[in-house]
Amino acid sequence: MPHPSPKRREGFTLIELLVVIAIIAVLIGLLLPAVQKVREAANRMSCTNNLKQIGLGIHNYHSTFEKLPPWAFDFAVQPNPPYGTQGFATLALILAYMEQGNILNAVRTDRAVVDPSNLPPPYGTSQGGATVVKNYICPSTPQRTTDYGPYFASVGLGGPGACILGPTDYAAIRGMHPNFRTNCAPNAGAIPASPDDGGALGIKAKSTNGNMAPITRIADIIDGTSTTLMVGECAGRQQVYAAGKPVMPNTPGAVGYALNSAWGDYNTAIGVRGFDNAGVTVDGGCCAVNCNNSAGTATGQFYAFHSGGANSLRCDGSVSFMSANTDPAVVGAVVTRAGGEVVGNF
Repeated sequence: MPHPSPKRREGFTLIELLVVIAIIAVLIGLLLPAVQKVREAANRMSCTNNLKQIGLGIHNYHSTFEKLPPWAFDFAVQPNPPYGTQGFATLALILAYMEQGNILNAVRTDRAVVDPSNLPPPYGTSQGGATVVKNYICPSTPQRTTDYGPYFASVGLGGPGACILGPTDYAAIRGMHPNFRTNCAPNAGAIPASPDDGGALGIKAKSTNGNMAPITRIADIIDGTSTTLMVGECAGRQQVYAAGKPVMPNTPGAVGYALNSAWGDYNTAIGVRGFDNAGVTVDGGCCAVNCNNSAGTATGQFYAFHSGGANSLRCDGSVSFMSANTDPAVVGAVVTRAGGEVVGNF
């Protein structure tokens, strides 16, 4: 009697599996750029919203004090020797007007920024300055740790150990460096004398018995609030970046290290200078957006991790995207408040 043949087992051959894997790989390759574009679009929108919130904070500050916050201020007299006279920067002064008053209450703005009452242990007694403020972080920027410990230890301010402070990817605009005006924006208005760098927030104020002067007001933005910038992206510091690439080594004092990267730091501000197109040589050209985030000095530069440009906040509270190809003369015009230049769309 004939026996039925055993039923053949169902399954895939090796070639079939390889074909399926190849198809999946092709689909992933096609979809990944689209997913990355969607993610970056969402990050850029979040970054835009951050700047709008900063703009509201600055305008609320102005409504309260009838003046704009300075990019930084000095105390006329040391409030608590020997910690110096350097006060806080714009982003610290507006916290109470961004529903972040609890952070401001945890620091002493009547003391120098490096006073122990404003630093976390082991350098001080307050965690206020270590707080990460969500609206001060652009989600497109690589994550990093903002550690001031090596610097503070090197100048005898305490330690040893880490001193992690709250980072920022945004900074007040002081104005432009004289070299940039000479080399890249010769028709821009003259830069005022120190302590005024010409920007909307460009006057470094002095605090005497709690009163800060000199100051600027919205009425002083005679170039127009819609064509004058007051805050811009200066992302990624303490790491220095040049045209999208991290500069190494990234150790205190080295070429790849930019200290002024915390929202409470006195020197966290933008003073525009020109770079060569590789973003390496300061004053080596007129590249001013996404070239380098540090000029090798205290001042930062327009720099973002968005493709093709950086976000910036105008004095009227609106946010615009400034192309990396923006004419240097236009850059010079929009970072000063009273140059008298005529600026079209940018």
